[in-house]
Amino acid sequence: MQYDYGLTRSPGRILFGAGQINALPHLARDYGRKALLCTDERLVESGIVAGIKTDLRRVGVEVRVFDGTEPELPVSCVYACADAHRDFAPNVIIGLGGGSCLDLAKLVSLVLSGHDDLAALYGEFKVERPTLPVIAIPTTSGTGSEVTPVAVLGDKGRDLKVGISDPALIPDIAICDPQLTTTCPPRLTAVSGIDAMAHAIEAYTAIRQDTGPRAACERVFVGKNALSDHHAIGAIRLIYAHLADAVDNGEDDTARAALMLGSTLAGLAFGSAGTSAAHAIQYPIGALTHTAHGLGIGILLPHVMHYNVVAAEDSFAEIARAIGIVSSDTSNAEAAQTLVQAVQDLVIRIGLPRDLSAIGVPADKVPWIAERSLDATRLANNNPRPLTAKGVATILQAALGGAGDSTGKEVTHA
Repeated sequence: MQYDYGLTRSPGRILFGAGQINALPHLARDYGRKALLCTDERLVESGIVAGIKTDLRRVGVEVRVFDGTEPELPVSCVYACADAHRDFAPNVIIGLGGGSCLDLAKLVSLVLSGHDDLAALYGEFKVERPTLPVIAIPTTSGTGSEVTPVAVLGDKGRDLKVGISDPALIPDIAICDPQLTTTCPPRLTAVSGIDAMAHAIEAYTAIRQDTGPRAACERVFVGKNALSDHHAIGAIRLIYAHLADAVDNGEDDTARAALMLGSTLAGLAFGSAGTSAAHAIQYPIGALTHTAHGLGIGILLPHVMHYNVVAAEDSFAEIARAIGIVSSDTSNAEAAQTLVQAVQDLVIRIGLPRDLSAIGVPADKVPWIAERSLDATRLANNNPRPLTAKGVATILQAALGGAGDSTGKEVTHA
């Protein structure tokens, strides 16, 4: 592990722990007397929203609720929320829910701050004026959006989901209360948790980029670094040890707390280091199959690791030792392969499919997916092993149940 450069971008405050949701009224009141709460119908029906509204009003904060957050967050949903509450002129935006709800809050903050054309912000470092403050409250343990400088949305004018990446999108406050995740269904717990695992693994194995004094000013994601490594290893330890327990028993307080902490740490890791191949490939798969982001990530992750093992052997071995699945005297080559198999076993253990055919990916779409994957240049270029269309096709063929060397050595020069 190298310690020559580190970068962490994070909210001004992160509150973690059971019962921390009760701090919300006092935190929101500091920003003013009007709050907009972005959430979804499931959380309204659960009664959580009613309690929050009562608590906010008790301290003199008027609150409006938008519960129309849609999965995979279409841009039309962002504008609908902003337009419906523009006259209300909130002082603070609260995001409550999964990644789409948190991203909605972040993006509505942009629109209500005068960034009326979100398409002009796609990419990095394009937010030019201050935004409304955001308080992010996750109810799933996966996206890490409560601490990251990115929001992802769907635009019908484009084939794939798009992202806006800027430090201005980091919420001002993150409230990470694991008690809010106890009603998260097993399937959602599984796909969210494996997404968080992928965030941490891809951050830890990202390439090392040039890190001069201007790096953090010129790139949102600067690649593998000392601080992202610290967060990533912490996240991997927690998620590997507790994800299956949280899936098996949603009321396991220890597992829920560990998983939420791991998800937040993973968000801090990739919020500076970035992600890579699994995320690049999932975007066209998600657009093609209309399946959950974390589901595609979970299926892809072991196969991407198989492909990357020849370039990330040392990092994989460090992870394997950190989570205790090999001894200190195990060779790096053996430790790396053991980790890849352990991640594959975890994916199966939490009930996710073994290959992409289970979510409707047809074999004849491999060339199209491979080409579209490389459109996510920032992600593809962050991969530890050079990623080409031929390399992506190798990953996809393995993930569709095809045969081949699990290390991907047959395409070392792809």
